[in-house]
Amino acid sequence: MTAIIRLRRLLPSIRQFAFTATSGPGSKTGWNGKGQGTLEIIEANEQVRFVETGQFLLDGQSRSVPMRNVYRWVSGDERLSLLHERRGPEAAVHLFDLVQAEDGESLVNEAVHQCVDDAYSAKLTLREGGFDLNWRIVGPKKNETIDYQYRR
Repeated sequence: MTAIIRLRRLLPSIRQFAFTATSGPGSKTGWNGKGQGTLEIIEANEQVRFVETGQFLLDGQSRSVPMRNVYRWVSGDERLSLLHERRGPEAAVHLFDLVQAEDGESLVNEAVHQCVDDAYSAKLTLREGGFDLNWRIVGPKKNETIDYQYRR
């Protein structure tokens, strides 16, 4: 069974997430910290929406802040498209199409998502009980890594 088919079957069962955000050399954001939370899953017409609700704690701070994201996974032939609904479902931003990597066990972005001067890329690795989604964001003011763990 391909990684794409396995991921399609897994998506509706994911219930929690955690992530670590790390700024690398040259980054001007200083966005280092950890987040975690739960997911509401909404399925319809070959699409799975992840409504993420949780908390983010910036390194060096004592109080976390609430966070919310909505990601939409859309099944296609030999790919899964990932969209971010930061401006609502009708104005979702297409991030990229994930296709099976050469190793057969992971998915990678087919093309880099360019947002003004920043380039977004990702690798998704299937794990026991979920998957990891590792983001890279590189630009004139950014050098960020966000390591997500999604689990049942």
